[in-house]
Formats: sequence, C-alpha cells, structure tokens
Amino acid sequence: MRIGIHHTAAMLACLLTVSPALGQETDVTDPAVRVELNAAETTTGACRLSFLIQNEHAAEISSAIYETVLFDAAGAVHQLTLFDFGALPSGRPRVRQFEVQGVGCDGLGSILINGATSCEAGELGAEVCTDTLDLNSRTEIEMLG
Repeated sequence: MRIGIHHTAAMLACLLTVSPALGQETDVTDPAVRVELNAAETTTGACRLSFLIQNEHAAEISSAIYETVLFDAAGAVHQLTLFDFGALPSGRPRVRQFEVQGVGCDGLGSILINGATSCEAGELGAEVCTDTLDLNSRTEIEMLG
C-alpha cells in the first residue's frame, strides 16, 4: 500500500495537534483538596468512617468543616451532620475518623459533601475547600459532591 503526500501531510498535521509541544509537561493536574473514604467499619451500634485527606495546595488550610449528608442503602436521607476535618497542612496527608451512630456501615449507600460550612484557608480563599474538592471512595459507600 502506498500513501500519497497529501495523506502523509494530513497524518502529520493530526499528530502535531494531538502531541504536546516539546518541553511542555503532559500532567496538568490542578491542586485539589482530595477526600477519600478509605474505610468503613461497623462497630457496636455505629459505622466508623475513616477518611484520607490531602491538601495539595501551596498553603495550609487551617480549618475545614463540611456539611455532610448520609444516605441509606435505599437512597433516603439518614442523617445531616458536620464533619470537622481540622487543619490540613500543605502536601501532607491526614486521616480523620467519624462515627455515625444508629446505623451499620452496610446500611449506608452514599455520602454527599454538600459544601464547606467553614473554611479558613488564608491566601487560598475560603472557596478553595469547595471549588477544588475531589472525592473518592475505596469502599462500597459512594462519595458525592
């Protein structure tokens, strides 16, 4: 099979538009406040939720409190509460645990982070706690936000 010069030029043009310029980084991930539901353990009369939090911004977040809605396995609201994640230093992971009374972990279907009720982030601005929030779950309980 022989490829004509027009086909070769068209393929080269496609490659140039898709490939990054030489010297440019291909990873353009913006800094985020990453919150991962890392574990959920049923204890006597409660569900213990363990979160791994990473503040990837250049400055510390001195306080982050999130309004959190817990939904049961059927999708109905079980509880509305506040999770105080405390201080989140820049570039250092933190683990925070919360116990939800009156339900086993198998009774929870999802957790909605409704927004930050308080965010003390200095030069980053209070909106950083909500605008750059990235949620993930390693459990059967889905994280929403």
